[in-house]
Amino acid sequence: MFLGILAASVLRGRALRKYRTAVLFLAGATALSGCTSLPSSGPDARSIEGEATVKVATASKAMAVGVDYALVDLNKAVLSYISDSVTDSLAGGFGGGRGGAPSLPLGVGDVVQVSVFESQAGGLFIPADAGSRPGNYVTFPQQTIDRDGTISVPYAGRVRAAGRPVQDVQTEMEDRLANRAIEPQVTITKLTSRSAQVAILGDVRSPAKIELTEAGERVLDVISEAGGLSAPGTETYITLQRRGRSATIHYDHLVATPSENIYVAPGDTILVDRERRTFLAFGASGLNGRFDFEESKLTFGEALGKAGGLLDSRADPSQVLLYRVVDKAFLRKLGVDVGRFKAETVPVIFRANMRDPAAFFAVQKLPMQDKDIIYITNSDSVELLKFLNILNSVTTSVAGVPSDAVSARDAVRELAR
Repeated sequence: MFLGILAASVLRGRALRKYRTAVLFLAGATALSGCTSLPSSGPDARSIEGEATVKVATASKAMAVGVDYALVDLNKAVLSYISDSVTDSLAGGFGGGRGGAPSLPLGVGDVVQVSVFESQAGGLFIPADAGSRPGNYVTFPQQTIDRDGTISVPYAGRVRAAGRPVQDVQTEMEDRLANRAIEPQVTITKLTSRSAQVAILGDVRSPAKIELTEAGERVLDVISEAGGLSAPGTETYITLQRRGRSATIHYDHLVATPSENIYVAPGDTILVDRERRTFLAFGASGLNGRFDFEESKLTFGEALGKAGGLLDSRADPSQVLLYRVVDKAFLRKLGVDVGRFKAETVPVIFRANMRDPAAFFAVQKLPMQDKDIIYITNSDSVELLKFLNILNSVTTSVAGVPSDAVSARDAVRELAR
């Protein structure tokens, strides 16, 4: 009823006067109707503030949250910088992707066995009455390289072994025995290599310490020896820790990029971590809530599709927003003055204008990142219709107040009889 009156007044050229009358009428109707006022599922903001014993709030509405952010319109230049800054690298952090496998010197805790060969009987280790026999050698009991990094050989004394290649230790033993044995040749056999191990932990089927060999093991080799992943590869990240440094890479990127499958080194720790990658969608989208990526490379356009797209009856296509935290370096590439931002990361809102046909290509080139937020604003016309519907609802309920009062009066009289 009220909408019809308001529309007629616009046609007669008296919209302003009628609008003021409607507002006054709304205020009066709300006071008269009492329980027939605007619907609510609980107390309003005014009631909450009025009943509070103590209120802690910011003085300025402009600084209500206090988070500085940058607004960036999505275009071709922005996409080129984003594509350069989304992947991490193991090879870039540690190298080791090319060339041969790293050497494995002897180390503390390794179990070795030493054998000494002599060219003929009658020497230091092969008695003369032993006769001729193949090899003419003696093998000493196995021993562990101690904390001092040494091993002991009869008549050669203690020899430093930790941190040295096997060949160097063998040569030193031969030099020490040269004046006692007959043309001695020393062979050191590594039985257990406890110093050349890699720990692999996390979301693998058999977490363990993997013993490295001279053949050289790469990251994927170690994961394979641990039984493989126990989680989907699309949600798995691989972190390599080495001597106080670490680097993380997505498992699918590691598999797809051979140069990232670098050699591991003794003492490395590999963490296999399943991280559920999700994004949030709010506003005038078909679905609101939290959504899983479910694939390794999800684009902004695909994420909009997962969230049900834009609601034709509510959304403003020119205000499709993506919230993300980025490094300052990204904004510097765009020529933005980042002096106002104190932290090394900056909250950024990327805005896509879906009224532009080319924007549909752009959103398909923008990769989503974990914990991104999509927000689609309502059209201005929707907000106007909400207001007009409230006015219409209130005036309709006011019209029923007299009849409600008559009904109540009759009920009271009936009970009094």
